[in-house]
Amino acid sequence: MKEYIGLFLKGMGIGAANVIPGVSGGTIALITGIFEKLIDSLKSFNLHALKLLLTGKFKDFASYINLYFLIAVFAGVFVSILSFARLLEFLFGNYPVYVWAYFFGLIIASVYFVGKTIPKITWPVVISFIVGTTVALLISFLSPASRNESTFYLFLCGIVAVCSMILPGLSGSFVLILMGNYELIFIEAVNEFNLAVLLPVVVGAVFGLLAFSHALSWIFKKYRESTLAVLTGFILGSLGMLWPWKNEIYRTNSLGELITKTDGSKIIEGYERYLPDSFNTEVILAILFMVIGFLTIALMERVAAKKSAVQT
Repeated sequence: MKEYIGLFLKGMGIGAANVIPGVSGGTIALITGIFEKLIDSLKSFNLHALKLLLTGKFKDFASYINLYFLIAVFAGVFVSILSFARLLEFLFGNYPVYVWAYFFGLIIASVYFVGKTIPKITWPVVISFIVGTTVALLISFLSPASRNESTFYLFLCGIVAVCSMILPGLSGSFVLILMGNYELIFIEAVNEFNLAVLLPVVVGAVFGLLAFSHALSWIFKKYRESTLAVLTGFILGSLGMLWPWKNEIYRTNSLGELITKTDGSKIIEGYERYLPDSFNTEVILAILFMVIGFLTIALMERVAAKKSAVQT
């Protein structure tokens, strides 16, 4: 039970990260030590698993796909997404700089702790790291698309977002911003429990998760060091999305007029980053939150390392 509670809490961390634009749930899975097992478990949903299920061999099916592991993790993910969406709306509305600063520190720590898992630095590893960093930086400065509520597009949003969610350093939420549907899915649909929007996204996410996990598992096993280097680069490049000091760029129509949601609120489609002009209380507190974010990952890494040492 203690193990499953731990997995549930890690799932909550993954879910919370996926709600925040610029933070990847895959990063949390990687630093908490469940990334590879999660990918392998998802990959186990194949014809053999289906055969076990259809022939009534439920115990063998559960063992084959690590069912209880997946239930514990994804229960945490779903609970976190449903509960954290409202908290996130409040925090970003009242303390945006401090929230971004906390996650900025969290990602800096992730770069270090994920990077140090690479046992040997070679030229392919260095090149892979540079490529990963460059790709993530380019993504962070892309212009968002317009909102699209068609069922097929929502299905595609689910596929693309979930693939980026399980990749450390690539934020599923930020990808949804680029696709124009972040507000629709993670804020409006989640808070209102709008099944007309959520169901196509969930179906796309399940399809994308099962298909992408096979490819990622194969790549991770065959090219482990280069894959870790690319993922570390992704995480480093994502810092551009998390810079605490930025002004919102709101969506406008072709005439330059603001487009608002049904409740009258404006729709954020990007950010304009800037440096603070003075070393004031806000800057000091933001730096403090960066340190807290860094220490959060350091503590998680230390707990994971102790658990691994006890198991061995």
